[in-house]
Amino acid sequence: MGEEKISCRKVWKLYGRDPEGFLRTHGGAPDIAAVRAAGYIPAVRDVSLEVMPSEILVIMGLSGSGKSTLVRCLSRLIEPTAGEIFFDGQDLLKASAKEMIELRRHKMGMVFQHFALLPHRTVLQNIAFPLEVQGVARAAREARAREIIALVGLEGRETYYPRELSGGQQQRVGIARSLAIEPDVWFLDEPFSALDPLIRREMQDEFLRLQQMLKKTIVFITHDFDEAIRLADRIAIMKEGEVVQCGTAAELITNPATDYVREFTKDVSREKLLTVRDVMEDAAAEDASGPSIAADEKISAVAKTVLETDSPIRVVDSQGAGVGTLRRARVIDALFGGRE
Repeated sequence: MGEEKISCRKVWKLYGRDPEGFLRTHGGAPDIAAVRAAGYIPAVRDVSLEVMPSEILVIMGLSGSGKSTLVRCLSRLIEPTAGEIFFDGQDLLKASAKEMIELRRHKMGMVFQHFALLPHRTVLQNIAFPLEVQGVARAAREARAREIIALVGLEGRETYYPRELSGGQQQRVGIARSLAIEPDVWFLDEPFSALDPLIRREMQDEFLRLQQMLKKTIVFITHDFDEAIRLADRIAIMKEGEVVQCGTAAELITNPATDYVREFTKDVSREKLLTVRDVMEDAAAEDASGPSIAADEKISAVAKTVLETDSPIRVVDSQGAGVGTLRRARVIDALFGGRE
């Protein structure tokens, strides 16, 4: 094991009469045709992933692709049919039920699409509830809840009930409640999908602000690629229970592994997403001329200069040191090469 916070190896979740026996008779790796022919539902198929400390890994795919099932397998809310799952090097599939309860109570925070707030409890009481379950004294848990309330911008609403809050405020309560235990890992399953577009973007901003301060390890589910681009360090795209590609947004867009990934990413505004570093050549060109451009500039900011220049352009880092070369052909291919 390396430095991964979470890792899984060859994880399967099949629904059917005897999924363990079926996998054994197929050497642990049946193809999708065999799975379907035998009448099994392939919720998760042969998934291997790592999540690094303080990383935001976004898992995305269409409805029914297996993303929620995979995340529930990672926390063992659903028992995998086969595979290995490690949390800080601990094999979760060998952990007892009691050990898993303790891990979820103390090290895993979870936020789901439906807020699941307790309607008869106030904002303060909802946020303090996980600490109450842990047996934390009332004064201590309410003090912690007030800290979190300030963190998520709900000051003044401590005594409100969920019915008295907007959708965005309810979502903040759900986020705050999951943070009360100071989890090592944060699982979020489409937490903003029920919100209207304006509030959804505000919550994304809030999420990024919190992550900048807290540096959590996060697994975030969405079906919205624009949301994934805003939030993710890396993105894993699922189809029919399988992770078909995992990488940065730029990698998925410029080098899609399958036609499905290419279709998934075809409408992304590439010039606003990609940076010079994403499309440059690493080596310096002897015939590079003209002004230098910064590696972290967006392609949208330099496209006009590059497209009007016949010669390669020198790329520099923040210290002015040369780090590569940008050619017109590379920019054209990056912007238009993957499209019809």
